[in-house]
Amino acid sequence: MVKLTKVVGVVYKANMKEETFQPTDFKLECTTVWSFPQRGDWATHNSSFRGNWAPQISRNIILRYSKEKDIVLDQMVGSGTTAIECKLLNRNFIGIDINPEMINITKKAIDFESQSNAKIMINIGDARKLESIKDESIDLIATHPPYVDIIKYSNGKIDGDLSNIHDIDEFCNEMLKIAKECFGKEIPNTPMMGALVKVTKFLDINGVLEDTTKKLQKKFLHKPEIIDGNIKSIKRAYDEISG
Repeated sequence: MVKLTKVVGVVYKANMKEETFQPTDFKLECTTVWSFPQRGDWATHNSSFRGNWAPQISRNIILRYSKEKDIVLDQMVGSGTTAIECKLLNRNFIGIDINPEMINITKKAIDFESQSNAKIMINIGDARKLESIKDESIDLIATHPPYVDIIKYSNGKIDGDLSNIHDIDEFCNEMLKIAKECFGKEIPNTPMMGALVKVTKFLDINGVLEDTTKKLQKKFLHKPEIIDGNIKSIKRAYDEISG
């Protein structure tokens, strides 16, 4: 375990290299365009891992849309950026990844002592199959998918790894499955579904709406307002995307 000892706002790692425990100049973003030319490197964040998102993004999302002790899900946990931030910000966390190597990297990244008592769970799994997570048990989903096959994290060795998919239509179809699987996990990303259908142009929006309605009805049979709200979100996102 890497021991982080707070000394007047400064943290010392086991190798005695002085590092800040929390970002020294962080502030919440107030616009819809975020830019971070200098990636955060506080705590155990590692910018050398290719394709992960800047910790400033994860921290903004977590602080904006959750509170302490909430449960945050990242079903494509990768190198553990969201996991680290949840531990630092005292959010309970569930991390899932289809790649065992990512699980090991994340476990090492969160292996530090902090003043937080957040519960962190990291498991191997598929973002398209979240049956082990109870419906309406998650307060926030904050996840970052791979950039198609620009970086092949498993080099074709893991069946179902999205980073092995080269065809953009196939990739978007798998992302739709992930979005649908989020239903009932409290924060479904239904607008993303509408946007993907519009951008890719290879799925019929009416078919997606019909399929989604059926799936929602199974989970929210006695909550028609949830079904109606999600269907409206898909339609709105679809209509707002140009092209």
